[in-house]
Amino acid sequence: MKITKKVKVKNVLGLHARPATAIVRLLQKSKSQVSFTYKNETINARSIMSILMLAAGKNAQIAITVEGEDAKEVLGQLVVAFENQFLEKTANDE
Repeated sequence: MKITKKVKVKNVLGLHARPATAIVRLLQKSKSQVSFTYKNETINARSIMSILMLAAGKNAQIAITVEGEDAKEVLGQLVVAFENQFLEKTANDE
């Protein structure tokens, strides 16, 4: 199964090291291939360096593509992580 969904980066600092680490950790248990596409560049979402190289800032629209047997579950977890800003909260959010 292959599914794609667009998400918005809500983190004030965009996809920096902490969210990138959270994404890679989330994907460690999955069997699916996961890629992110931003500004016509597609990367392997299992690579922290590749995520950082996207330089996706706040409000960036990223297409997540997941292909594999656990695609639906993995995509759901990623969408929740993006929605929850990877559990990053700033003083402005409270």
